Amino acid sequence: MRVWVNGQPRAVTPGTTLAALVAELTPAPAGVAAAVNEAVVPRGRWPETALAEGDRVEVLTAVQGG
Repeated sequence: MRVWVNGQPRAVTPGTTLAALVAELTPAPAGVAAAVNEAVVPRGRWPETALAEGDRVEVLTAVQGG
């Protein structure tokens, strides 16, 4: 199935969770936020948040600097 990740189409297996998708995208253990269809999903709910066809996912990683 296809979802949109940070504005780009991406094929994922049906039943893929937000946690699995984020793990594929970034190795960062902290400083990562995710939203599905413009709603922020708390990190504790990522493992239970299954993605659906056409979902729009935004994954943001905090960057330190100045």
